[in-house]
Formats: sequence, structure tokens, C-alpha cells
Amino acid sequence: MAGKVMHYFAGGNTAKGFYSLYDSNLVGLEKLFILKGGPGSGKSTIMKKIGQEWLDKDYDIEFLHCSSDNDSIDGVIIPALKIGLVDGTAPHVIEPKAPGAIEEYVNLGAAWNTQQLAAERTTIIRFTNARSKSFEKAYALFAEALKIHDEWEDIYKANIDFVKLNGLTNKLIEGFYRDIVLNKKADVRHRFLGAATPEGAVDYIPSITKGVQKRYFLKGRPGSGKSTMLKKIAKAAEKRGFDVEVYHCGFDPESLDMVIVREAGIAIFDSTSPHEYFPSREGDEIIDIYKTAIHSGTDEIYADQIKDVSSRYRAKMNEATACLVKAKEQHDALEAIYVKAMDFTAIDDIQKDIQEQITAWSKTVDSHTILH
Repeated sequence: MAGKVMHYFAGGNTAKGFYSLYDSNLVGLEKLFILKGGPGSGKSTIMKKIGQEWLDKDYDIEFLHCSSDNDSIDGVIIPALKIGLVDGTAPHVIEPKAPGAIEEYVNLGAAWNTQQLAAERTTIIRFTNARSKSFEKAYALFAEALKIHDEWEDIYKANIDFVKLNGLTNKLIEGFYRDIVLNKKADVRHRFLGAATPEGAVDYIPSITKGVQKRYFLKGRPGSGKSTMLKKIAKAAEKRGFDVEVYHCGFDPESLDMVIVREAGIAIFDSTSPHEYFPSREGDEIIDIYKTAIHSGTDEIYADQIKDVSSRYRAKMNEATACLVKAKEQHDALEAIYVKAMDFTAIDDIQKDIQEQITAWSKTVDSHTILH
């Protein structure tokens, strides 16, 4: 019997540039391997193999996916062992808290042929610069798309019945937590609900919400108050001592898309495009903010304006995604160069060494903290 695996994003290509929430998910780890190396040096493969090994040993695993290539991973965490591995190359800036004592750098560059790479120097620089420009252009286009999205939100913000919206929010908070106050400090983790990738918007909602007793699907429109509601629900949980998982919007990281409070058995999330889901499990419930708190007829009254702004928004998002596709093509070209120069036997030895260290570490952890 294998452990459970959860997939999520801790970094994203957003309207604010590359946005990292890695630090929030590395809090509390007592051992962290920071992998350094170029494209194609085996970082993702090492983390996948080690994650799978401990998954097969009945440990729960968290896979942190790469927003620039969601088939690749940027990190793996084994919560019960308080151990993690993470890609420490740009744009993932991991600030060590206690180098050597907690964080250990693993140099995969030791396994490449420097002479072979030196011969490709001009090509490597060209592709690296081109990739950087593609990302910069994508972020600029996402920022333009956000301004257009703000126009869309303004339509609905002007038509909210705040008394009804606040009433609904307070009713949900009372239903979720009642009068319960836990005698501990809340553990709050910040992640992304989904990410803008070369394949478009990608999310792992089924994986993230697996095992949560009750799921609430928020339906509404841009600017109808979903994020504000989620912020209040998260704050109320934290105030009462509940551990909270706060999932940010992969497009606008200052906005929230989901809150999970596992101790209360609830997950509540924005279930509109591009992460549109509908009830599929017993207990799933839809909460329609448009029906509850938006003035009747708003969609019809502003139909032409909404059609115009939504069309401009999607066009700009498609342009940005095309830039991410270009960046991935340039990254793949870089990977091909590095793969040819790698000694993967040496990489296997590095992986085995990490696995041996984790195994030794696991033996020092009290059995009651690691058994299910």
C-alpha cells in the first residue's frame, strides 16, 4: 500500500512576474537538499525518483510542479520526515536559514563535461538570453491582461449588494467553525491553485482536495467578491487556530482562489474558468454569488461591454501563453545541449547518496511520527 501524493504549484508565471511561494511550503523542514545544475541535468528526475521511492514506502509525498513545464517538478517534500528537495536554480531563489545544518547544496554540475559545454558557449548564451526575453514578454502581456481584467471586475464591483455578500460570508464562517477555538498557533501555507503554463491554465484541484470531507464550489463573475470572501474565511480559521492552506490565483497572486481547512473538513474555491469544476462527490455544494449578491440583470445590462472586455482579455492571455510556449522551446533546446554533456552515471551516484542520507535520517525519526 503506497502513501498519498499531493500535487500543487508553489511558483507561477503571473502578471507580477515570476512569483514564488516556495518559502511558505519549506517552513518546518529540518533537512533540505537544494539542487543546483543547468537545464537537463537531472534535477526533476532525481526528485521524482526519490519521491516515488518514499511513496512506495507508505509515506505521504508533496510534488511541487514547474509552472514553465508542468510535467517537470521543482520540488518534493516528505512531510513526516520533515525533509525536502528543491530546484535551487533561477528563478527559484531559496534563501538558506542554516546552511549545512538544514540546507545542503547538491552540485549536479560536477557531472557535466565542461569542455563540451564550453564549445557550445555561444549557443547556450543565445538560447538563455532568448528564453529570458520570452518570459519578460509573457509577464508584460499578463500585466496588460490584468488591467483588462480589472475593467471586467469593475462592472460587477459596481453592482454588488455588500450587505448580502457579507451576510453570506459570515454565515459560511459560522457554519465552518462554529464556536471552536483550537489551543494552538495556526500553520498557514501559501500555494497556487493553478498556473499559467505553455499548455495554458493547469491546476491540480482533484489532488489537492482529495480526502477533504466537504467541498464548496464558488460560482460568480470577475469582481463579484470571491477572493475577498476567501480571505475572510482564511483569516477566521487562522484566528481560531485552524491550520490553513491558502491558494493564490496563478494569474494575480494578490487574489485568492481557494482555502482549505482540513481540521474543519472543508475546501472552498473559485470554480469558474479557467478552473471550472462541478460537484462530483457526495457532499459537494455550489455557492452562487451572482445569484445571491449581484444586482439582478447585470449580465444583460452590460452584455456588450462584457463581451468586448472578455474578448480583449482572452486575446492578451493567448499572446502571453504563446510566449511561454516559445520560452519552453528555447529551454528544451538548452536541455538538449546539457543532456549530451552530462554523465548520468555520476547523476545516479548523486541520487543514491541523497537516498542513503534520507534513509539514515528516517531512522532517527520516532516511529509514531512516520507511521500511518
